[in-house]
Amino acid sequence: MYTLAAIPTIAWIGIGVGVIVVLVIIAILAQYFSLWFQALLSNAKVGLFDIVAMRFRKVEPTVIVRQRIAAVKSGLDISTNMLETHYLAGGNIITVVRALIAAQNARIELPWNVATAIDLAGRDILDAVNTSVNPKVIDCPNPNLGRGTIDAVAKDGIQLKARARVTVRTNIGQLIGGATEETVVARVGEGIVSSIGSAGSHKEVLENPDAISKSVIARGLDSGTAFEILSIDIADIDVGTNIGAKLQADQAEADKHRFQAEAEKRRAMAVAQEQEHKADIQKNQALVVLAEAEVPKAMADAFRAGNMGIMDFYKMKNIEADTSMRDSIAGEED
Repeated sequence: MYTLAAIPTIAWIGIGVGVIVVLVIIAILAQYFSLWFQALLSNAKVGLFDIVAMRFRKVEPTVIVRQRIAAVKSGLDISTNMLETHYLAGGNIITVVRALIAAQNARIELPWNVATAIDLAGRDILDAVNTSVNPKVIDCPNPNLGRGTIDAVAKDGIQLKARARVTVRTNIGQLIGGATEETVVARVGEGIVSSIGSAGSHKEVLENPDAISKSVIARGLDSGTAFEILSIDIADIDVGTNIGAKLQADQAEADKHRFQAEAEKRRAMAVAQEQEHKADIQKNQALVVLAEAEVPKAMADAFRAGNMGIMDFYKMKNIEADTSMRDSIAGEED
């Protein structure tokens, strides 16, 4: 028979290493035994070695197993592989599983791939499902953006300041790629402005504000958005300033300045023409002086040529003297 002393040292070392390995394995399995046992009692069917392997795949086993249990208890067949895939993709499996459970209870069709795609797109899938069940109210305009009212002007020139409340619910099918609340608020605001602007009088709007709601809803403003508009209620509408009268006053003031400018232009043109006429007069006077200066030269040439005699010259002088006398007499009578 072999005694303990007869066993080689290497064998002892091997036995020791084996015992240590067994103890490590038992410690690892014991660490996840309670989690595996919990899944077993919940009929979730998660293997113990699968739980250990999750740790090596950088997956949190506690999160995966508990969400698997929650899904099975709610009647959803979501495998651990699907949960791990979404977890490794950076998704929030807790939110996704809760959203799927809520959608099932509310009888809303929400496939796993759609829910995970919405979650990876950055949308809150749980909030979307809750909004589908319990519609929420959006203020229009959004007071957080610094505007308290939607201002519009009717055809009679009176400004109206309106506030609306839009009731919406999530459209799960349009949640991926659909426009957000800001788009809905902007479209509703545009529709209200258009409806008020098409009204013949501000009194018509004040008497029947529901006409605005009906007109805006009929436009299909929720097209291409992640929401379905259920109702648009005009919460408040006030009368603002008389924009038409103000515009007319501004136009009249602008016309006055324009007419003043045109009158000043005509006055400047008249002054310029007057100066031109004065220049023409002086030019003509200069021409007369030049012509008179030619008279003595012509008379001298006539004397030299014999065309004019001395008696003719004296007769002309007498005529000039007589004409000057008559001009002076006429001037005294005036």
